[in-house]
Amino acid sequence: MKRCIALILCLILLRLPTHAAEQEKLVALTFDDGPSGRYTQRLLDGLEERNVKATFLLCGYRMEQYPTLTQKIYQLGHEIGLHGYSHKTLQHTCRQGAQREIQKAMELIPDGCEITFFRSPGGLCSKDVLEVAKEWELSMLLWSVDPKDWAVHDAAAITKSVVDRVKDGDIILLHDMSDSSVDAAFTIIDQLQEQGYRFVTASQLAAEKNITPRPGIEYRRFGA
Repeated sequence: MKRCIALILCLILLRLPTHAAEQEKLVALTFDDGPSGRYTQRLLDGLEERNVKATFLLCGYRMEQYPTLTQKIYQLGHEIGLHGYSHKTLQHTCRQGAQREIQKAMELIPDGCEITFFRSPGGLCSKDVLEVAKEWELSMLLWSVDPKDWAVHDAAAITKSVVDRVKDGDIILLHDMSDSSVDAAFTIIDQLQEQGYRFVTASQLAAEKNITPRPGIEYRRFGA
């Protein structure tokens, strides 16, 4: 009798919903400061090989230098956001200066590309910058995981810093400005995919979490 009850309980447990266990873990990989020539090209090749889409926050003056790469980022299905024109920090910039930074960068994006996000260099901004971003219907994309790859030129250390801290809904900040950052990006993808993470663009992450980014509002992550 006891064995029969135990068997029934096992069958019931097997039929219970397993949504919590099966819930997909999502993360957005973002890259600042590009396009940057061979680093961006390496990155695009590796992302395509891994079937991963990322969000590139591009500088206007670099889009001028690398228009073909800018177009390729868009054509490959990655998301493009703005990182200003000159990459100067904006927390002490006047309203007119912030307007110029966004407008000059916006004029260089590929035809047909819709921009949702602006990331102020260093994540630093002011009330004026937020208001200008709102006028351009841009949300402020910050980050929740920052391995400081611009200063730590060690791919293994960068990878560990991200993998040890990342959670579902996080926005990872990286740069496509060095081989160590690109190498780390690939290892981060490989390791997190093994852990069940799926990489999406920042806009896709927001949509998956039922969040509609609002212009002029800062977002560090999407999720609980």
